[in-house]
Amino acid sequence: MGAAAAPHARDLSLDRTRTFLTILVLIHHSVIPYTHFGHTDPKSWLGFDCIVLATDSFFMAMFFMLSGLFLWPSLEHRPVLGTFARDRLLRLGLPFIIAAVTIIPIAYYALALQQEPGMRFDQFWWNMVTVGPWPSGPLWFLWVLLIFSLLGGLAYRISPHALDPLNRLSEIGYQRPWVFIVATFVITAVLYVPLRVYYTPNHWFADGPFAVQASRVLLYTAYFFIGAGIGAAHPEKGVLGAGGRLASEWWLLALLALVPYLAMWGFIIVKREVLGNPDDLPMWYEIGYGLAFAAFSITVIFAILAFFLRFKRSGWSILDPLQHDAYGIFLVHYAWMLWLQYWLFKADMPAIAKAAIVFVMGLLLSWGTTVALRRVPYAYKVL
Repeated sequence: MGAAAAPHARDLSLDRTRTFLTILVLIHHSVIPYTHFGHTDPKSWLGFDCIVLATDSFFMAMFFMLSGLFLWPSLEHRPVLGTFARDRLLRLGLPFIIAAVTIIPIAYYALALQQEPGMRFDQFWWNMVTVGPWPSGPLWFLWVLLIFSLLGGLAYRISPHALDPLNRLSEIGYQRPWVFIVATFVITAVLYVPLRVYYTPNHWFADGPFAVQASRVLLYTAYFFIGAGIGAAHPEKGVLGAGGRLASEWWLLALLALVPYLAMWGFIIVKREVLGNPDDLPMWYEIGYGLAFAAFSITVIFAILAFFLRFKRSGWSILDPLQHDAYGIFLVHYAWMLWLQYWLFKADMPAIAKAAIVFVMGLLLSWGTTVALRRVPYAYKVL
């Protein structure tokens, strides 16, 4: 079968999955200061560590996978590569550049004020963009996705059949989803574990605001092109097809995901209680944790996809009102989150209450900001 993209109807389950992931991003950033290991607020709750360990282990990989799903159809509808590149630069590159000099400095200024209460914003901004460090927060995703998209566009122009093997594997997954899931685990583990061993999980490639976690760069690449392979041709006949077996396996995948998740916690306990939390961990530890990480990532991703395929393909969903604004919420939420956490820093209330306030207010303020920004001329083309 050739990998020529076939026209297909918009899949509500995928739109809702993407909106759900955006909500998870907000939850993740709402609770990080209140985690037990490494909290930056006087209050903490161990339950938030459970959330952060889970979300950090899969949701960015899943974003890349979902982004890749529509790559081949998008390229087919844009016969000129330059047109596709221009659209991606407008949709991904421009927001990244604007946010890097506005939203990100505003967000990190809240953290700087905790260290130096009298620092002026102009001083902080100038030092960030000229001296550094110049972090990009969660928006690193945009420039990395831009690179993946351009590479995918180039691959399509060289050969529209480049992803045929992945597409055929996806078709096998229509009736035998576990074949596709196991194959994906093998691919991602092979690409992730060696880099984790070599670089450790804490090393980032960084140049100004352009940063990506070294151990995960090939993992994210794999998920993006695996998604592209699924969507390359006749996705309705692939592993994510509505009539396939994956949807009926959601509960089994969810239960199976608990095994590597608990394994990761086991490694963390060994690291802290047995090994003494050293800076340099033995190779067996990094390999074992890396395999558990890869296994959890793939099982929970397909458990979520299967759930939404099973239950969220039609009718109304509580996620629907956020759908068109989800991208804008992702772009602006980090500044609101960090400032809400700054304002609540000295508040004498439980960690759960603080996190709930940050999440609810952060979501509402980010949503309102997105609605306002979409009224700016031409902004709707980006947001």
